[in-house]
Amino acid sequence: MRRIVVVGGSLAGVSALEELRARGFDGELVLVGAERHLPYTRPPLSKEALTGEVRHGPLALRESGWYDDHHVTLRLGHAATGLDSRERVVVLDDGTTVGYDGLVIATGSSPRRSALTSTLVNALELRNLDDAERLVRALRGARHLVVIGAGFIGMEAAATARGLGVEVTVVDVAASPMNRAFGSAVGQWFQRRHQEHGVRVLCSTAVERIEESSHRTLVRLAGGETLAADALLVAVGATATTAWLAGSGLPVGDGILCEPSLATEIPGVVAAGDVARWHNGTFGEPMRIEHWTNAVEQGRHAAATLLGDPRPFTSVPYFWTDQYDAKLRCVGRPSSGDDVEILAESGRTLVAVFGRGGVVSGAVCVNAPRRLAALRQAIAERAPFPDVVAGTLAP
Repeated sequence: MRRIVVVGGSLAGVSALEELRARGFDGELVLVGAERHLPYTRPPLSKEALTGEVRHGPLALRESGWYDDHHVTLRLGHAATGLDSRERVVVLDDGTTVGYDGLVIATGSSPRRSALTSTLVNALELRNLDDAERLVRALRGARHLVVIGAGFIGMEAAATARGLGVEVTVVDVAASPMNRAFGSAVGQWFQRRHQEHGVRVLCSTAVERIEESSHRTLVRLAGGETLAADALLVAVGATATTAWLAGSGLPVGDGILCEPSLATEIPGVVAAGDVARWHNGTFGEPMRIEHWTNAVEQGRHAAATLLGDPRPFTSVPYFWTDQYDAKLRCVGRPSSGDDVEILAESGRTLVAVFGRGGVVSGAVCVNAPRRLAALRQAIAERAPFPDVVAGTLAP
């Protein structure tokens, strides 16, 4: 291969570039990114980046000189709009094309759109740097922030805004915050933390209608109550960014459907990060992961596959969320439908394990980092759930 193109100015994309050079690829590297910014890290956008002026510099994954040193041609500010796999070209939004011999797709995920908010002028999202800048400006003059969606981003932003002295109300149709990931036991623990800090959390609550006035946004709930918001954040999840691949021949279904090695059905094309759906042999099931560590590991693995080392990518997913002084660390693949047992709980700490099909599937540790390593090992070894609950495998 003489030229490898990476589509997606993401953590997975940069990790792939780095691995390609580390493995000795000395051909041309091209990075295509929809945003004008150099690639940056995103977790701080819902946390510390909201507490002051949002600046790209501290968030940048690599300084500009790194791309020069690694001989990476940058095509930033131009989204990919199509892929012609027969001609081996990526089509950009300005009508130009970029040819490739090898292709890494790392286009990540995009905010899920709500029919209630898609036409609103003042509804905010929080996925990229520009979104964070808009939210910071909105919070400066806001008395009341309404957040629709009690997932990770919604709850992190709620905690940050509350720390700034803003009144916050969170609304979600689910029974508890972060319910899809953890179910009610962990979600209710976090709901209590937020309530202790003055956040109003309205779960099992639907939004019926939203109206914009010149100064405020009125959010009418199904029960009849109306919330008057100075700022409205919509955080109802994300979907893999795959629309641009229509007609390319790549199979897509909640992400790009990949082989265990992260290769796709099209020769010379691999995928990594939020956009990749692959069969994880550790759990014996297909999955798509939208978290930082997975993006790094998959970016590197996809690069190796592209260069002729197509081993299966297996992992025990790991991610975190920080809300107030509660530092949640999660390993594995917990789900709201799993069995769950609380191993330890106090006003400040929580340790929960999840089981599916008789084996441990995941674990959540809040302010309990010492428990994490043993539980992660138990998950990797597919340990029996009853043994982990009984404490014979975890300290």
